[in-house]
Amino acid sequence: MTTLPRHAPDDHRAYAETPPATEQEGRRDFLTARRRSAVVELSMTVLTVVVAVLIAFLVVLATGKDASGAMDALLTGPLDRTPRIGRWLADATTLALLGLSVALPFRARQISLGAEAQVYTGALAAALVAINLHLPPVVAVLVPLAAAALVGGALGAVPGVMKARLGANEIVATLMLNAVVVRVFDWLLTDHLKAPSSAAVQSAPIRPDSALPLLTNAFGVPLDQANVGLFGMLAIAAAVWFLLARTPLGYRIRMTGSNPSFARYGGIDVPRTIEWSFVLGGALAGLAGAHLVLGIYGGLQPDMAGGLAFEGIVVALLARNNPIAVVGAALLYSYLRVGGDVMEQQTDVGSETVIIIQAVIVLLVTARALPDLVKRYLARKGAR
Repeated sequence: MTTLPRHAPDDHRAYAETPPATEQEGRRDFLTARRRSAVVELSMTVLTVVVAVLIAFLVVLATGKDASGAMDALLTGPLDRTPRIGRWLADATTLALLGLSVALPFRARQISLGAEAQVYTGALAAALVAINLHLPPVVAVLVPLAAAALVGGALGAVPGVMKARLGANEIVATLMLNAVVVRVFDWLLTDHLKAPSSAAVQSAPIRPDSALPLLTNAFGVPLDQANVGLFGMLAIAAAVWFLLARTPLGYRIRMTGSNPSFARYGGIDVPRTIEWSFVLGGALAGLAGAHLVLGIYGGLQPDMAGGLAFEGIVVALLARNNPIAVVGAALLYSYLRVGGDVMEQQTDVGSETVIIIQAVIVLLVTARALPDLVKRYLARKGAR
């Protein structure tokens, strides 16, 4: 029979008398670790953008152009005038919705690239409702938004069902669906929805009651295209975070993304969870299309998304699929987009510099070079 050390009974008695304190300490340590992880993720987002801007500065400097003036226009231009601030906030609203639409399937380990098709479908649904239906003031905004979300979610279900039930590759399915939907959208707009009185290819304008109210500054001056959709986007980001962190569906999405085999062993319906991740992502992308129609363009136009869907993927990667971080990443990224246009207007440096920044951001995020460096530094600091 094995004998315990002489002090073992005392240690056991002390442990038995203080389990609540130990449990509280464990919960406190867990919450501290989560806060530290959130701080590290936010720091990584900011640091990634800073490193990308520095690399772009070195590239411009190597070309012999005015790198200081270009970077000054890039970093301060969006705040120089009220319309630029409004454009920055409006652009960030759309990018954040697209980033959230991509982050949801990504959390289920599904590489969905179908946001472009869902944006155009949502824009089409919102425009048809906002142009043709006579509705009361508030309902005139809510019904087009609901129609865009429903249609976008329905379109998102197509590649979701193909992947979950038929084993199709979601990358190929979503990319091919993009090509089909965009071509159908162009055909409908050109041949059936074009306003007869307009020389340009565009639809009739939406009804005034369906337009999203514009935001104003402290002096009552409208902030160009910035509208109340900004606050709706913030609420949606909080709702997506709550969905992933506090609901059974969010738990199933996270478990499916972490380990599908374990999730299946634990009784989770993995195919249905994958389908829901695509449906919810499509609904959010449809809302982004509705924002373009109701808040920015006031109708349908060719190429109205302008590659925003794929830049939403960059936002999701930059935020590491964290719904709250997506908001900050969208604000940073759209700030650089507006600053790139200002830089092109005020200096002899083209907007290709912003493309360099985008590429560097993607490389840094996908390679996870900066997170690994910071984690090793924190580990060494903790060991000391």
